[in-house]
Amino acid sequence: MTDIYVDGDACPVKDEVLRVAARHEIVTHLVSNRWLRVPETPLVRRVVVTEGFDAADNWIADHAKAGDIVITADIPLASRCLKAGADVLGPTGKAFTEANIGMALAMRELNSQLRDLGEIRGYNAAFSKQDRSSFLQELERAIQRLKRR
Repeated sequence: MTDIYVDGDACPVKDEVLRVAARHEIVTHLVSNRWLRVPETPLVRRVVVTEGFDAADNWIADHAKAGDIVITADIPLASRCLKAGADVLGPTGKAFTEANIGMALAMRELNSQLRDLGEIRGYNAAFSKQDRSSFLQELERAIQRLKRR
């Protein structure tokens, strides 16, 4: 049985995940360091972890398994969940896979070092309607792929 785990603190597609998950009757765990307003339904589980570095990430990584879907922009968390066999999507619809996670981790480390040296600024592109649309398409594909297994 597929579950969806959402790294919820800064996720811009929570509502979209809940809408798609409800349509497919998939249990969704919204994991965060603080209380989030979510619909009160049997399919939505609000998980508030204790304050602490990576507490939400650790909870997700400890629970996600093969056949589950994880929604996160956190590359180290994506790597951990891939190792557990879960499908992982970023909020822009980019799927993290065994083929691309190594490069994503390396680029994250390089960008971190360049920021520390002052060579680049911490800049993230604005989240767009196209990102939201791409995410919805990829989430639907992931669910359909898991249903066929």
